[in-house]
Amino acid sequence: MQVAASGPELDRRIAEATDVVRSHLADVPELVRPRLAIVLGSGLGAVVELLDATPRVRVPYRDIPNVPDAAVEGHAGELIAGIVRGIPTIILSGRAHPYEGYSHREATLLLRAVLALGIGTVVLTNAAGGLNPDFEPGDIMLIADQINLSGENPLLGPNLDRFGPRFPPLTDAYDPSLRRAAREAGERTGVTLREGVYVMLAGPAYETRAEMRMLRALGGDAVGMSTAHETIVARHAERRVLGFSLITNKATGEVDTGATHEEVIEMGRVGATGLVTLLDDLLPRLT
Repeated sequence: MQVAASGPELDRRIAEATDVVRSHLADVPELVRPRLAIVLGSGLGAVVELLDATPRVRVPYRDIPNVPDAAVEGHAGELIAGIVRGIPTIILSGRAHPYEGYSHREATLLLRAVLALGIGTVVLTNAAGGLNPDFEPGDIMLIADQINLSGENPLLGPNLDRFGPRFPPLTDAYDPSLRRAAREAGERTGVTLREGVYVMLAGPAYETRAEMRMLRALGGDAVGMSTAHETIVARHAERRVLGFSLITNKATGEVDTGATHEEVIEMGRVGATGLVTLLDDLLPRLT
């Protein structure tokens, strides 16, 4: 693992990763200017099938310099470029999590490298526990807002001026017009969307009963170990962000037993069908 970088060294590492991704896309004219990026959470790899069969470019994370691999089960760990309903798109199939030992700057390096290609809209997905007692496993929550309780921020250190300002506003971090489009897509497709606030914790342990009650009291509807830091870097770069949480387990203080990673992965696969149906209708309307 490399020493965590900041400032000019971080900027250099991002630029190096961008150059390598760009070189892989260079031979496919339709893909050299991607407009949309999608980050896939645990068990949500089926979203890749929204891409046209051709052209596709696959790049394992291990082949992109300075990018940590996605080592957790349920995360493929590859960048896939293709076309979704006429839109050149990059899918990050899996993510490296801070709880694996990476700083927030390292964990978002690939996303920043992709943003530097000119992408304007970012769709973030995750698997999450349902803090809201009305939520059931398999529900899809449209993220309305977030609470970052991870203890870190990816913008720590010298500001990267080419991406955005020193003090970016996060009011309406999840774009209101995109959220409205998502609700309309849910109505057209018959996919029920919940809506609520996502809380990011550091992990990797799941929450205690007392923590579940606290997070609910703070206004959280779903809890996970990703996404908030990615939203921060995307909004720092003034990109539009849309987010979805697939509720994989109940995270209320009254649950009989705690969550397991196997349960999260399996429910992610089960619930992915609804998310794919929704995104198939929605994605062409996002750019």
